[in-house]
Amino acid sequence: MKIAVDTRLLLKDQMDGLGQFTFEAFKHIVSQNPSVNFIFIFDRVPHPDFVFAKNIKTEVIGPLAKHPFLYRIWYQFSLKKLLKKIKPDIFVGTNGMIPLNTSTKTLSVIHDLNFEHHPEHLPFTLRNYYCKNFPKFAKKSNRLATVSEYSKSDIVKSYKIDSSKIDVVYNGPNENFKPISATEIVSIQDKYTDGKPYFLFVGTLHPRKNLAYLFRAFGRFKKQSNSDFKLVIVGKKMWWTNKIEKAFNALKYKNDVVFTGRVNDEDLYKITAAAHALTYVPIFEGFGIPLVEAMSCGVPVITSKVTSMPEVVEDAGLLVNPFSIGEIAQAMISIESDKQLRAELAEKSILQAKKFSWQKTGDLLWDSILKTIDA
Repeated sequence: MKIAVDTRLLLKDQMDGLGQFTFEAFKHIVSQNPSVNFIFIFDRVPHPDFVFAKNIKTEVIGPLAKHPFLYRIWYQFSLKKLLKKIKPDIFVGTNGMIPLNTSTKTLSVIHDLNFEHHPEHLPFTLRNYYCKNFPKFAKKSNRLATVSEYSKSDIVKSYKIDSSKIDVVYNGPNENFKPISATEIVSIQDKYTDGKPYFLFVGTLHPRKNLAYLFRAFGRFKKQSNSDFKLVIVGKKMWWTNKIEKAFNALKYKNDVVFTGRVNDEDLYKITAAAHALTYVPIFEGFGIPLVEAMSCGVPVITSKVTSMPEVVEDAGLLVNPFSIGEIAQAMISIESDKQLRAELAEKSILQAKKFSWQKTGDLLWDSILKTIDA
């Protein structure tokens, strides 16, 4: 059996959620199927870390796909030509994009449709490409996979796809996300927050992540609680908009906000595990990997009661209206002041996180691959 995989988003020290999904799921799938030949397809020379087994062969095709126009060339011309040459049993489009005119069977992993619901958060050329082409990708694919029941329902409704054609495979936390000792927590606090406890946000600093409301809620929390808590923001300022900038500049307590930028994996594990709570209140998520990472550490979460987030967290966190500064701030006050509540949520978090793992993701995605080949 020969399986071709879009691994274009496997970028050393630069992976977002889609790249993380691809790496973790296929690390498991490849190890469990040593007799299967995997062709990992890149748009640049891959880092050796991504060629992690003997049954992986790599193909590098151009151009470097950094723009919607180049996406079209890479997927609809270069990739189509390669698939015709190597003749795999299936092509897995790990970020939802596939060649539209290929005879190769395709499984498209569409993580979410945020661009359909909030196109205002993307540059014109990118949203135009997504909104024009993803309905075609969904209809052309022999089968689809996605990461939550919410996203499955959204794809069915938005693109009129038969639900039996879509498999839910979820996301998972890296196994290194786990509780740490009180001594380690103190060490992390000393390193990042001058020894103070902190709320945590992890993710790309994008309008969809709702940082403007988080900053305002943190300001209200500080004013009402008179607490010495800080807010740690982990992530790259890729989409730092005027609205986010304005909300931050208006914050009276901006000196209590710590921006770490992107951090390495080891630091991320520890920063997450040392947090008093995760404050992650996006307006839209297909899954929300930081949620299961925090819960795996026994860290309570405050998150939005919209899209996929209630499905991922259930009763293991505090669910809030992401557009209510008062609700977000009150959740912060509750977790800061009520030790019993925090302890209960921490216990529930660990149990809830056990429902998700990259091994489970790999197993479910493998089942979806086999269904596609056998169809």
